[in-house]
Amino acid sequence: MGIETDYQAKEELRRIGVDPRAWESLAQKALHLVVKLEKVSLPAANILKQEMLSLGGDAAVAKGVVTGEAKSSDLLLLGNLRQLNKLITKLKDQPFGLNLLAQQLQGLIEREKKRRRWLLNFCGRVVDLSLRPYIMGVLNVTPDSFSNGGRYIDPERALERAHQMIEEGADIIDIGGESTRPGADPVPLSEELRRVIPVVERLSSQEVIISVDTYKSEVAQRAIEAGAHLINDISGLRFDPKMARMIAETGAGLVIMHIKGRPKDMQINPQYDDLMGEIYSWLDQGIQLALQAGVAEAKIVVDPGIGFGKRPKDNLVILRRLDELKGLGYPILIGPSRKSFIGEVLGLPVGERLEGTAAAVALGVARGAKILRVHDVRQMRRVAQMAYAIAEANGSL
Repeated sequence: MGIETDYQAKEELRRIGVDPRAWESLAQKALHLVVKLEKVSLPAANILKQEMLSLGGDAAVAKGVVTGEAKSSDLLLLGNLRQLNKLITKLKDQPFGLNLLAQQLQGLIEREKKRRRWLLNFCGRVVDLSLRPYIMGVLNVTPDSFSNGGRYIDPERALERAHQMIEEGADIIDIGGESTRPGADPVPLSEELRRVIPVVERLSSQEVIISVDTYKSEVAQRAIEAGAHLINDISGLRFDPKMARMIAETGAGLVIMHIKGRPKDMQINPQYDDLMGEIYSWLDQGIQLALQAGVAEAKIVVDPGIGFGKRPKDNLVILRRLDELKGLGYPILIGPSRKSFIGEVLGLPVGERLEGTAAAVALGVARGAKILRVHDVRQMRRVAQMAYAIAEANGSL
């Protein structure tokens, strides 16, 4: 069986009949982490290798480290929480930057513990993602959406659709006034405000969490003043330097997404040397921008940006390796709904991608996604609920 969480480990220890006084120590031994380090110097790599071996773990290094031919190497630390905690103690007084690495490892372990709580607060709306995945319903109030083709550009129809999604089980309604499909041109600020704000204002009396899909700080601020709780920034705080500070000042939630390029050019031959490593670093940098601006940790969600500057095979890899982003320590949102990589695999147009979306949602939940951004709310809520039940099953139901 696979044990991925402290809760699962302790449940198994309880089932076996282990003395409760030993649960904490044994659970740490059961929970394994693989930590990737980049460009570690030769002396530091050798020390890490030897220290991990002495603790019963290991470190995977380039063969040039063993022969002394390499000046540096990427490195994988392979161990459980107990071994890594002991390694941190040993590294605190070591040279070659290892004392700094000890601090970074300590932060990683703290984030690993924190990610099991998932209690967020968006403008006073409390979100407990430890209970189940949340469903974010897509509401594009644009004339050129790739999925609905401008069906909800009229505010009345947009509100009807929002209420329908709430009835179907949406926890969050994500309102977008500028299409971010591949090749899309930017929309003037005044036009985006004209499309978005009336819908936010009229939806604000509902219990649902209101999200606004924008990278413009002025749109975000006006939306929050009108009743929005969450800003879904496709640029990961890169397009508008005022966004992070504004989020901090208003107390809104923030989705930090990865994108390569801009919507206009993002699908023109995107290339990656290390897909997951580059996404992880981008998101981590975005998190640091938010924290430095004063955004509270309980406001932040991360999104790998499926379809945003990604080839079809990249999107598949992101879903397969999504759990690698858990190390960031923040809830993961994914938005695979009806996207072109599903059409590429199945050879189907936008309107026939329900089953492909369901497969992506189910696997995403199994790999740790906590928020699913989808068009087909009723169906994907059921898919997510079933996938979550399977992923969390521990034999005690």
